[in-house]
Amino acid sequence: MLTHLDSQGRANMVDVSDKALTVREAVAEALVRMRPETLQMITQGDHPKGDVFAVARIAGIQAAKKTSDLIPLCHPLMLTSVKVELTPEGVDAVRITARCKLTGQTGVEMEALTAASVAALTIYDMCKAVDRGMVIEAVRLLEKVGGKSGAFKAESVAGEQA
Repeated sequence: MLTHLDSQGRANMVDVSDKALTVREAVAEALVRMRPETLQMITQGDHPKGDVFAVARIAGIQAAKKTSDLIPLCHPLMLTSVKVELTPEGVDAVRITARCKLTGQTGVEMEALTAASVAALTIYDMCKAVDRGMVIEAVRLLEKVGGKSGAFKAESVAGEQA
């Protein structure tokens, strides 16, 4: 059943007022593939626009806080923690992991996914002048805990950790 549709099939925001307050946490990731020279420039701090990872981290955190402004039926949430980690992977990729947490009546999966996505878009924006061929891929929910539906953990994808 699609919870964001009413009996006539119209979009509506889910009423969570009767749900219990529980600790909710979600982890999402994204991968940005790029030329090895681009990653080297980022990791060595040689990018003319500054610290790419620091800007992408802040963008991801800000995006998590603004998720309900971007996705129409998401509830505005009082997040208690947002962490965005950026890790070079191999010679040509950056893995972004976003973790969001709160005590509330609805989950934080969309906030974690938004944080990872916007951090990836920020890397693209900052580096597009030197590498327009970057690819953003593997945006996915890795894990969620809390709430009525219980826990979820993504299965590993070939060659990747979940």
